[in-house]
Amino acid sequence: MTKKVTKPAIIVNFKAYSEVEANGALALAKICEAVTDETGITITVCPPAVDLSLISRSVSIPVLSQNADPYAPGSATGWTTPSMIKGCGAAGTLINHSEHKTPWKRIGECVELSKGVDLMTVVCAENVQSAVQVAEFRPDYVAVEPPELIGGNVSVTTANPAIIEKTVEAVKKVNGSISVLCGAGVKTGEDVKAAIDLGTSGVLLASGVVKAKDPKAALLDLVKRL
Repeated sequence: MTKKVTKPAIIVNFKAYSEVEANGALALAKICEAVTDETGITITVCPPAVDLSLISRSVSIPVLSQNADPYAPGSATGWTTPSMIKGCGAAGTLINHSEHKTPWKRIGECVELSKGVDLMTVVCAENVQSAVQVAEFRPDYVAVEPPELIGGNVSVTTANPAIIEKTVEAVKKVNGSISVLCGAGVKTGEDVKAAIDLGTSGVLLASGVVKAKDPKAALLDLVKRL
């Protein structure tokens, strides 16, 4: 099993939901691992920082940090450096999620520090314009997520498919090696298939799996059309 994120990318952000407190994050990561084994579609997980090391060392699927701070090793009390994330065994990190924004000029610093320790980077953007701007920093992935749809019941693939197509086109013009993900309201296999058909390399999602009554069933539904 690979620790690298593969395409189509299915990235599950655990956020800080109560479902992943205590032993919940590890249990969910194990479910994601089981679905990967069963289907051959790699599920990537983003657990809370307090569980990053444990989960990175407990599962064979890729693990990403939910955030990285633009600091090198040294006097950086309370911040999470890319080298710390790498030391935990993680494969990469999210940067600039709408719930944990990074000051604009520091996004590039986060990306460069992450590259320096061989961490894969997923930089989030809220619209086409911001996606183009973050693409200038040359992350591995740009994830477009309209904030108004995050956590809702309507997928971006239904509510605003144009933003996905325009983001893919615009990011590729900046740098053809950058892959595009989409998120916000993604919950079903139909949503994932639509995202791929619109030109993305996968999805970034959270509540559709983390808060599902049966997370394994939700995951199996997500990948059934891939």
